[in-house]
Amino acid sequence: MAAVALVAAAPAVVPKRLSVTSQTPVTAKGSLKGDQFVDYVLAGTEGHTLSVAMTTTNRSAYFNLTAPGSDTALFIGSIDGGKFSGKLPVTGDYRLRVYLMRSAARRGDSADYRLRAWVLPTR
Repeated sequence: MAAVALVAAAPAVVPKRLSVTSQTPVTAKGSLKGDQFVDYVLAGTEGHTLSVAMTTTNRSAYFNLTAPGSDTALFIGSIDGGKFSGKLPVTGDYRLRVYLMRSAARRGDSADYRLRAWVLPTR
């Protein structure tokens, strides 16, 4: 009798789109538990300044920012804190990932969070 291996496919991560303009900061709110994470995508233009700030109920919740076409984060919240502001290196869709640190995730911790993001055009 042949053995059959069943492999469960991981659910696809569907990012939430944020429409960020220089006129009005956009706010996203949510919650996480354990090893959950939430991805947000926002369009950015090379040379514009993106600012993101996060507040949370859990000091182990952070966000990372990744540029289009890159697997390396431009900003790592667990190292750099809960605020980012910087010029965008390329035009395209940037990814913000909100997550709990591994130790908090293993404990099954949860967090409520609020992200605010805004863009300033090049002057």
